[in-house]
Formats: sequence, C-alpha cells, structure tokens
Amino acid sequence: MSYFSNIYDGVKTLLTGMKVTGNYFLHSKKGAITQKYPENRDTLQMFERFRGEVVMPHDEQNEHSCTGCQKCEIACPNGSIEIIWDRVIDEKTGKKKKIIDKHIYHFGMCTQCGLCIDACPNDAIKWAQNFENSVYDRTQLTRVLNKPGSKVRAGVED
Repeated sequence: MSYFSNIYDGVKTLLTGMKVTGNYFLHSKKGAITQKYPENRDTLQMFERFRGEVVMPHDEQNEHSCTGCQKCEIACPNGSIEIIWDRVIDEKTGKKKKIIDKHIYHFGMCTQCGLCIDACPNDAIKWAQNFENSVYDRTQLTRVLNKPGSKVRAGVED
C-alpha cells in the first residue's frame, strides 16, 4: 500500500508545482513572451537596464567627456579597460595637460559588472543597447572608444 501512496503523493506534488505554469498558460494577458528574433530585428527594443557593451558618447563636434583620469581603468576588476595617454603642454595655460591617445575596451574580458561606469566622475562612458556581439575572431572584441581626432568637451575638468 505504501508504494501506491508514494506515487499518489508524487503526482499530487507535480500537479501542485505545475498549477502556476498552467494558470499562466491558459490566462496570459500579455500575449506571446517569446521574441521572434531575428525576424523582428528592426523593431526589437531591449529594456532600459540592459548592459550590452561600454561606449563613449561623442557629440556633433566629435567631443567627449573623458579626461583620462583612469578611474574606470582602476575600478575594472579584470583589466578590460586600458587608457593610453600622454602629457602635453597646454598652449593657453603653459601647464602640462593629460590627453588621451586611446581609450581601449576589451569586450571579450568584460564581465558587465558596471564598476567602470560607476567610477567615472564625468559620465564619459555608458552602457549601450547592442547585444549582437558574436564574432569568429576574438581580436574584433577589442574596441577603441574614443573616435579619431576627438577631444575633451569644453568645461570638463580633471
């Protein structure tokens, strides 16, 4: 008799667990949850908090807010950000000033923790909504964030 009562208890537990799934399946008000990707690639919107990849926004004059303070590089736990910089003499003040040569982002090493973005005092780097990052060659996952010929936006200080 114990054998049949164990089977009964098992089926009862299974049906109790499937009750929520079955109820949602029968009474879903949202419609389909599954996205038809890649057919809907043009209309697909990722949610606002999605962490795709780190980008450095530039304005129309090819200016950005990164001063090269290296706080993002220091905050990164696995070294996926690398800033190559140099000091030059500012013609206006006559003092040495740090300029960015390259702001390199190694997406293949990034864990999307967000510590670099939190550490940036000027909001120079942000999360992008891009999620199509699969490549055959890992070297394509290394990106230079500052555009060629870009400079620091006026009013942004170290």
